[in-house]
Amino acid sequence: MTELRLTGKSDDGSHLSLVDNQGGEFSLRISDTLRATVNQQRLTSVPSVDATETMSVKEIQRRLRAGESMEQVAREGHLTLEKVERFSGPILQEREYILDRARELVMRKDVHRIEMTFSDVVIAKLAPRGVDIDQISWNTWRLLDGTWHIELSYPNRDGNGVATWNFDLARRALDASDANGAWLIDEDVPAQPVSSGIIHSEPTHPSRIAEILETLPVEAPVEKIETPRLAVIRETPTSADSQDGITARAKVPSWDEIMFGHKTQEEPEEN
Repeated sequence: MTELRLTGKSDDGSHLSLVDNQGGEFSLRISDTLRATVNQQRLTSVPSVDATETMSVKEIQRRLRAGESMEQVAREGHLTLEKVERFSGPILQEREYILDRARELVMRKDVHRIEMTFSDVVIAKLAPRGVDIDQISWNTWRLLDGTWHIELSYPNRDGNGVATWNFDLARRALDASDANGAWLIDEDVPAQPVSSGIIHSEPTHPSRIAEILETLPVEAPVEKIETPRLAVIRETPTSADSQDGITARAKVPSWDEIMFGHKTQEEPEEN
């Protein structure tokens, strides 16, 4: 292998000037591929030949279909960027096809009974608010369950807004997956499950109290016995009662009479 040394750049800055040990001069075009290779964080992982490549064409296309960039696939697959680009064409066409099918999906009809597609609904929401429609961008990639993630980026007063949906091509169904997506198509905000995302190993940790309660046996409810309430009753009528013709009051029942329902034996009177 002949070693070349960098001696400078061309006057227009488009080529590098190189020289070998025998004084032979060479010129190398500064392409986008060269820039991407030099700027990679792991330069040593990008080989100059295909002998050490470890990623198959099928895996390259699977990753591109899932939304990874060509640079990321090249870096992680120990590939040249040119090879990734070589197999990216069909996948990029497929993703654009999915976007077209989603944007042409009929969502509803306007006041004049004219059908409005998904794209029409989004533009009708953004345009009156001063959003430059030419500045919006669409992207999509396939999820693990086979549906497609649709992402729309649009300029707003905070810089850039993002709205997302899930698109099922087989069912021709489109569902918002975030609040912005729901707002753009006038749907309810999708419910988001609340989860701490942390699982503590200690079984007694407060975050795992629900698991502890599920393992406890369920006890039958205990019937509550209500304590009888005693009424205060006088045996001797008051003066006011005598004026009303009351000559006697009911006797206060004993505790045994209340609890067991029978009268206690009266104690003999003392002589």
